[in-house]
Amino acid sequence: MKILVTGGAGFIGSAVVRYLLSDTKNSVVNLDKLTYAGNLESIPESMQDQRYAFERVDICDAVELDRVFVEHQPDVVMHLAAESHVDRSIDGPGDFIQTNVVGTYTLLEASRKYWMGLTDDKKAAFRFHHISTDEVYGDLPHPDEVDGELPMFTETTPYAPSSPYSASKASSDHLVRAWLRTYGLPTIVTNCSNNYGPYHFPEKLIPHVILNALSGKALPVYGDGSQIRDWLYVEDHARALVKVATEGKVGETYNIGGHNEKRNIDVVKTICALLEELVPAKPNGVNAYQDLITYVKDRPGHDVRYAIDASKIANDLGWQPEETFETGMRKTVQWYLDNPDWWQRVLSGDYQLHRIGENG
Repeated sequence: MKILVTGGAGFIGSAVVRYLLSDTKNSVVNLDKLTYAGNLESIPESMQDQRYAFERVDICDAVELDRVFVEHQPDVVMHLAAESHVDRSIDGPGDFIQTNVVGTYTLLEASRKYWMGLTDDKKAAFRFHHISTDEVYGDLPHPDEVDGELPMFTETTPYAPSSPYSASKASSDHLVRAWLRTYGLPTIVTNCSNNYGPYHFPEKLIPHVILNALSGKALPVYGDGSQIRDWLYVEDHARALVKVATEGKVGETYNIGGHNEKRNIDVVKTICALLEELVPAKPNGVNAYQDLITYVKDRPGHDVRYAIDASKIANDLGWQPEETFETGMRKTVQWYLDNPDWWQRVLSGDYQLHRIGENG
């Protein structure tokens, strides 16, 4: 099977590419614009054989997309290319509208044009899998605000995006579903919880905290750190995405979560505890990693809680996460300790572990 993965040099996309290439029955076309968060070093050279091709293409470029489809003839599209950081969307929402909305529209049209020209059997087998986020649903009540059972996001939860990022992703979800209903393009949508793991660009919370702690820098925590997220190990997510793309039912939505609700402050403290064990020799002037925790002004419109009900994908497709938060976090911290060359090259660019997203 040949799979076109958009955004395959990004964090989740590269995990999908690595997982697909681990099965010799698959071949992969990695299509990525290589913006600041795209990194081809996230695909080990040992995996880049004749079953792997890279195309440096912007999903807003219709001419280039048409060429890629004609040249590579994919059986499945897995669409992960997106601007994905809430803080950056606050500072500059235009890029998010362009990539996540206009780019998805352009890719849908290129896919539809290609799909319409396929033979009947290939047309019936083709899939367009759109990978989205649980942030499209807005947020949920905090445990401190609710007596009794806490609600969770399901596939039928109404959309209520809070940030420019989540609004742009909600828009793209609606486009994908409309292209199924209007044109018959066989689409599937997945919405995931917060991912973490190897090869994560260090603007995101977990790698940011790991690398700041190793440098003896402040560990910024928004507000009081009580915001709750459901954490999903990226390699578990990659397995789920490939299962949906190959076994999921056209027109369905599947929520993918890790069953790991944690307060942000507890995530940070978990990282500090692991570093105390794994790197007891601290930077000069640091007595304990937790001493670096610094509470900072909260993000504008910060969602209180996310929680995924992933029972549908478990029941329908038999997927369950393999990593607990504890095992996944230990693997993640250890990966950053073992791969300084990767993240040092990332930090040699424009991003220097500074805060963004204060211009709201």
